[in-house]
Amino acid sequence: MPHDHVVQCVHDPLLVILSFVVSVLGSFTALQLAVAIPTARSAAQRCSAIVSSGAVMGGGAIWAMHFIAMLACRMDLAVSYDLRITVASALIAMAACMLGLAIAGVGRFGWGKVFAAGMFMGLGITGMHYTGMKAMLMPATIRYDMTLVATSGVIAVVASIVALWLAFNLRGWVQRLGSALAMGVAVCGMHYTGMRAASFVPREDAIVATGLSGAHLGTGLFAVATLLLATVLSISLVRQRQRDAVRI
Repeated sequence: MPHDHVVQCVHDPLLVILSFVVSVLGSFTALQLAVAIPTARSAAQRCSAIVSSGAVMGGGAIWAMHFIAMLACRMDLAVSYDLRITVASALIAMAACMLGLAIAGVGRFGWGKVFAAGMFMGLGITGMHYTGMKAMLMPATIRYDMTLVATSGVIAVVASIVALWLAFNLRGWVQRLGSALAMGVAVCGMHYTGMRAASFVPREDAIVATGLSGAHLGTGLFAVATLLLATVLSISLVRQRQRDAVRI
């Protein structure tokens, strides 16, 4: 039988900051890659740009932020994460972002397409978050405040619409940086609203399996994600300079 008390989640401030940093870096890199979608000269180039920018947005700006922020949650419970469900949540985020970029980036750009694409993308991100919550292995049951769950979904949809509009309307790196900061705030807002919606009720009869865990897993993921995003961003910037030089 469950206890009648709720375990509180206290967030590690360092990991909260790192989750925001990786979200901003991932957003900036994804926006940089998305520039190639409307300028693609062939279907293959457009597909490549959609896949790369969607993978970076979903995997870096959204999922890496989400998982680091999940690891920031400290409770008086032993918590680990199911590897298969965790991987599935990452794939959901990347697929949702690719779908949103594909819908918005094919054909003539318009607000109707952006809203439709943002809806798909936002619902996918929401699905990623709560799938990631399902990956938690612990002697407790999660109960949700459905009003806050709905609020987190609305934030995800609005953030997706904004991200898609920015992806196809920005030109300078300064604008992209400002937009990446705004996206970082929006993505983190969605995550922590979703976490606020969750209550963790301990269970004595729970059988807990072993999954991903570790004292330094959050900082390790941040280091790996930052290295990968910085590498992708550097390659993208070099290629853009080469394309600009050819045009001149």
